Amino acid sequence: MAEAAPGAAFLAGTGVPSPPIIDLHVHVAGIGAGASGCHVSPRLLRNWRYGIYLRAFGVTVGELARQGDALVVRRVAETIAASQWVAGGVLLALDGVVDSRGELDLERTEVYVPNRFVRAAASYPQLFYGASVNPLRHDALARLEQAAADGAVLIKWLPAIQQIDPADPRCTPFYRRLGELGLPLLVHTGAERSFTTSHPELGDPQRLRLPLELGVTVIAAHAATTGRSQGEDNMLRLLAMLPVYPHLYTDISSLTQLNKLRYLPRLLRRTEVHDRLLYGTDFPLINTRLVSPWYFPFALTASQRREIARLTNPWDRDVALKAALGFPPEVFTRGALLIQSRIRGEDSGF
Repeated sequence: MAEAAPGAAFLAGTGVPSPPIIDLHVHVAGIGAGASGCHVSPRLLRNWRYGIYLRAFGVTVGELARQGDALVVRRVAETIAASQWVAGGVLLALDGVVDSRGELDLERTEVYVPNRFVRAAASYPQLFYGASVNPLRHDALARLEQAAADGAVLIKWLPAIQQIDPADPRCTPFYRRLGELGLPLLVHTGAERSFTTSHPELGDPQRLRLPLELGVTVIAAHAATTGRSQGEDNMLRLLAMLPVYPHLYTDISSLTQLNKLRYLPRLLRRTEVHDRLLYGTDFPLINTRLVSPWYFPFALTASQRREIARLTNPWDRDVALKAALGFPPEVFTRGALLIQSRIRGEDSGF
């Protein structure tokens, strides 16, 4: 076991803590190789971001063509298995845009990661099934029921890309069933810049009031970093909601990215909301140049930065960096408690 980095001493020498650290925000994708059903739009395939994502996942187009998209999942599972602190990750499916009939519209979908692909990936003991269902599908409730029956631990939306308005009253039956099933809804909040097109108005955290008022447990991804809605900073709009809704949480995924550095100290100062923070990474972006301990010369000592940078496992680097910056231990383990009723049982170690 590698030496713990400064700031992560609360984990040093303990192995996986109890409750375990589970990353609630792990992306996976594919190009359709090996009959995965995954889809990437031609526009994104031609975009400069595409090569970065491949390198961050640790795969090449040639490898995917030969071994299939399941290779991405295997690499993720192996990397988490090698982590000294992170015991598991929730892999996120991503449903597509739907047309006026409630059918999948691949022409308008930039990335599609089907539930069946992610459900199969959850055969790895380190991985958990994060399903995605566009609530405007004509059979959305049946798909939601199937996801729950198949062991999904949460439902993931990226509204700005899927063209879902969380405030749309047509989502009400979906929300009611989500609440009955006890499935949390993980929703991207804030601006979205990982794709070539986006509908930024759909990242307004205030649009989450409808599911919250209907009793759904909501996780606002990325703490609504970046972007403004109705002239107000999205993060401030989210922070104002936390005292009002006790079943509203936010994850700390992407907060150490170079383009979000001004938001992180703001959240750390708001200690009154730290009991609503959940650990997430937004993998594979933690495995890119967007994230580095060297971006924090005033928050970390030179020794801390060196020790964290020496960690080879991306999840260990992420835990060490966020712990050193000041996120308390409970933030890292709270996610496991939130989804524990849906985590599979005895043979998984959870």
